[in-house]
Amino acid sequence: MKLLKSAVLLLGLAGIGGLQAAPTAVIETTIGTMKFDLHQQATPVTTARFIELAKSGWYNGKPFYRVVKGHVAQAGINDDNPDHQKYRVPAEFSDKLPHIRGSLGMARDEDPNSGSTEFFICLERRAHLDGKYTNFGQLTDGDKVLDAFAALPVEEKWIDNPGAKPIAFHSPKQPVLIKQIRIEP
Repeated sequence: MKLLKSAVLLLGLAGIGGLQAAPTAVIETTIGTMKFDLHQQATPVTTARFIELAKSGWYNGKPFYRVVKGHVAQAGINDDNPDHQKYRVPAEFSDKLPHIRGSLGMARDEDPNSGSTEFFICLERRAHLDGKYTNFGQLTDGDKVLDAFAALPVEEKWIDNPGAKPIAFHSPKQPVLIKQIRIEP
């Protein structure tokens, strides 16, 4: 009985004292499932917003509308949707979180504090995103699904970007949808 009380006390203190594990996002898509450890301590506001939206079912049925080979797979809404403004979060850049293959990042427009609902997954190392985009998670399971994203046939489109390079908005020829995003403690 004494051992049981000690175990219960330790489990309780782990939750209170901040020793609990970082949350995991399980992203189920029509081409497979991926798991990401979320960087809750380094990016608390971004992570909280993503968790809120995921738990509400907001991402369910949304497409990965942009897949650029050697770059990213992106899901969420575009800047024209009013939800974009409603869910804005401040930038939470970290030199300790480089954008490597499988990094989960917050998409944004020219304003560093304009991230909201759109996220991307790096298909390869993307050093030019470091210090410019919030990296709030890292792939821990589902590498073959990431390979499947990288191999998707796409319809190539380039969007004018006045004063800068055109933006690649390559769309998968076969839609890839988010079935659901589950958050595990």
